[in-house]
Parts: sequence; structure tokens; C-alpha cells
Amino acid sequence: MLTKCHRDQWQVGDLDWSRPPPRGWDRDKEEAVVQYFTDMAAIERLAGALFEEQRRSVTDPRLEQILSTFVTDELRHSHVAQMLADHYDVHRYRLYQIDDQLRRFAPHFVYAVRFLSAEFATIYITTGELILDIALLRSLNDYVDDAMSDEAMAKINQDESRHIAIDFHMIERYSSEEWQAELAAAPPRPLGEQLRAWWAFLQVLRHAKPFFREVFFAPMARTDPSGQRMREAFKRIQLLSAKPRVAARPFSRFVLSLQRLHNHPVWGPLFGRLAVRLLGIEPAVIQELYSAEEYRWAASASFDELSAAALQLKHAH
Repeated sequence: MLTKCHRDQWQVGDLDWSRPPPRGWDRDKEEAVVQYFTDMAAIERLAGALFEEQRRSVTDPRLEQILSTFVTDELRHSHVAQMLADHYDVHRYRLYQIDDQLRRFAPHFVYAVRFLSAEFATIYITTGELILDIALLRSLNDYVDDAMSDEAMAKINQDESRHIAIDFHMIERYSSEEWQAELAAAPPRPLGEQLRAWWAFLQVLRHAKPFFREVFFAPMARTDPSGQRMREAFKRIQLLSAKPRVAARPFSRFVLSLQRLHNHPVWGPLFGRLAVRLLGIEPAVIQELYSAEEYRWAASASFDELSAAALQLKHAH
């Protein structure tokens, strides 16, 4: 993987920026596309910051080098997204700024990844990568329907495939018996650090719902009204619970408990809104999205197979 990470690097200048932007878009579409790419540039910078936090926390030198290339990838993606925003900003209808909810959420998320458990960081980052890769980028590219976006997204998708493969590898690592033994042998964290971790977690819970709504769900309502791609992305995360060691981890138990509360025939109507607020996502993707057959397959599949199945969705129509 490390060899592939170095071999498959590319430059923003490799893309053919000489293409003219499409003509004939109405104002509503142009403004939407430019805003989406403006936000995407910030999302990619956030992803780079998260990978940098992960890089600092790992001890395997090869994994550290891999994550370092991911930081480079995400900064390049951010540059490309901003250039796409400028490319499609034909009429200069207004000044575009990063969504306020994204700006509020980002520093708390980085802080949480720094101070909370590796398990929390990995699952949250994997969720974000799957939403971005399987749902948002594909749907935005289809909505734009232009050769410039096609070429850029093809390059970005190559990088994101490597990221998701490592995300699943790290989930396997942090749910392993070896990792649990390392945690048990480690000295207790200082009280001050534990308090910072809990404060960061509460801030993530506070800001997650408006962030997901404005930055992911609202754009997807326009670019993929069926919601199918978003459900597929969340289904891949839900299927990880078929792995007992993943489901047994504290953050996974927290998420699964809220999901079961939301879907319970008696308690759901009473406390379902609380579960939605704490998870920060829409009710449609808190529902159980997999079949019994899919769950059985996930339970017996390797993490590499789970990753490959998720990546295949990028090529589905």
C-alpha cells in the first residue's frame, strides 16, 4: 500500500483546466454548484487535518508514512475543489463562503480526534469518508455533468479508494485482541486529558446534527433526491456491527444503543428524537438498512472484503 500511495501521486496541473465552463445553467444551479465545491474544499482540508492527527498517534512507521501521503492527498483535493468552484463561478453572482455549520464543527472534530480514543477517530473518519466517496462526490459529479468535473473526480476517487481501504484496516486493528491488550497495559490517561476528551466529545455531539444537515444531507437532497447513495454509505457502516469485536467497543456500543432506541417500537416514538439529535444524522439512515443475508455475509467476510464491497459502490449507477 505504501508503494501504491507514492506511485499514484498526481498534481493539480495534470488536469486539463483549459476546458470552458458549461453554458446555459440557470442561476440556481450555478450558485449551488459553486457553493458545494467551496464547502468541499473545506471538507477536504478537514479530512487532511484528521489524517494528520491519526498520523501523530500511530506507532507503525509504514502506517505513519501512508497517512502522511493521505494528508497530501486531501490538501490536493481541497485545491482542486476550490479551482472547480472558481471554474464554475461564471457570473460571479455572489461571494461564496464556507458554510457556517462546517466552520463551527471542524475545530471540535479535530480536537475530539486528538483527545478521544483511536476507535472513535477511526469510525467517525471512516463514516465521513464513505459519505463523501460513495454518496456526495458521485452525486455532485452527476449533478454537474461536465468533463472538467469528471476528470477531477476520477483522480480524487483513486486517492479515496486507498483511504477507505486503510480506514477498514484501522477499524480491524482497533477492534483486535492485540490492541485491547495494549490499552489494558497502558497507564491511565491524566485527568485533565480525560476531561478535555469528554468536552470535545460533547462539542461534537452538539454540532454534528447541523453540520451533517447543511453540508451532507441538504446537498444530497438536490443531487440525489432518491437518497439511495446516502443509505448505501450508511449501510456499510452499519454492517461493521456484524463483527462482534467492533460492536463490543465503547463508541460502537454507544451508537448501536441509540440506533436501537430510535428503532424500538415502544421507546422509539418517545426517545427517537433524542437519538437523532445525539447521532446527528437523519432518521432515514438510522433505520436498519441491511438485510439478514447481508448481515450474515458481513459477519463472515474479512475487513478487506468489506472494504472492497464498499468501493464497488463507487462504480454503481
